[in-house]
Amino acid sequence: MRKFMIAAGVAALMIPGAAFAQEGTAAGVAGGAATGAVLGGPVGAVVGGIAGGVVGTAIDPPPAEVRTYVQTAPAENVRIQSRVVVGETLPEAVEIRTVPRYEKYSYAYVNGERVIVEPRTRKVIQVID
Repeated sequence: MRKFMIAAGVAALMIPGAAFAQEGTAAGVAGGAATGAVLGGPVGAVVGGIAGGVVGTAIDPPPAEVRTYVQTAPAENVRIQSRVVVGETLPEAVEIRTVPRYEKYSYAYVNGERVIVEPRTRKVIQVID
């Protein structure tokens, strides 16, 4: 039974995340639970729901207009001790600025790198090369 539960969990995690990410967390949980239930019954529903919820919370990649704006927008370089890494939260000392017409994205210039940030959580979405 344990092997079956593990297999169901792995199968649920292998389902393409793009479909869940488009609908957000609620749809991700529902879709993951439904798929997990088909593959593994009640236990599969729980595993699939968790996996779908995690995938559903991922923010969409920024459009080209956002990346272009961030590359050229005025910003003062701020130095911090840690490296700038996608998924990490920027310290409160770093000023983030809103991208006009795209409220769901902000940006900062940190350690010589321009970064796109999710404004609510201050998590780095993308480092611009």
